[in-house]
Amino acid sequence: MSWEHVAAMSRGFLFALAAILPILNPAATAPIFLGLTEGASDSTRALLARRIARNMFLLLSGSMLVGSYVLDFFGISLPIVRVGGGLIVAAAAWRLLSADPSTVDNRAALAEAFTPERARRQAFYPLTFPITCGPGSVAAAITVGVSLTDDRMSVAAARIGGGLTALLACGVLMYFAFRYAQHLLRPLGEAGTLVFLRLAAFILLCLGVQIVWDGVSELLSTVMQPMVALAPPRG
Repeated sequence: MSWEHVAAMSRGFLFALAAILPILNPAATAPIFLGLTEGASDSTRALLARRIARNMFLLLSGSMLVGSYVLDFFGISLPIVRVGGGLIVAAAAWRLLSADPSTVDNRAALAEAFTPERARRQAFYPLTFPITCGPGSVAAAITVGVSLTDDRMSVAAARIGGGLTALLACGVLMYFAFRYAQHLLRPLGEAGTLVFLRLAAFILLCLGVQIVWDGVSELLSTVMQPMVALAPPRG
């Protein structure tokens, strides 16, 4: 491998990591993971952490490599993806905010109901998509994939390799953040953890609304631009 390919791979790694990791933000998503898996055992949470990290890597890798082609094939635009995903994120956050203490207690009392089979069913939806890896992450991965292309096949392959390595690093960080989230929040105590989870759920709700608004704004701009172009000049 030449120095040019090493440099291209390094640039691809740094570019993908800088573009995607702040959006994923595993440390901020870990409290949401705890709230949605209330009542699950440590082994079940460890299973979920592995599956979520794996699903995230596969989803964003596919988005980076072929995401733009898939959306074009089905005629789906990124603003539509943002609106749909943002609504799902906001709905999940609202369920967390509206859960009263009795509901949380019931979840803890029915811990056996959160079986590994149930964990496998929920590992992708909603825990991976859209809670952990939402429309913003998918859109960022698609954008990164387009930006890493090059006329020279070998350089493009090196850049994509660096981008995939960055996604792998994000998956490792996400696994450790989810796997040990309960230990990280333990110093807050039970009451402090509950307050922190509610605050994180509120932030997630705001994030969902923001994603919807970004999508709606882009859709409205596409509608208004032709109207502005057809408007007669003043004066």
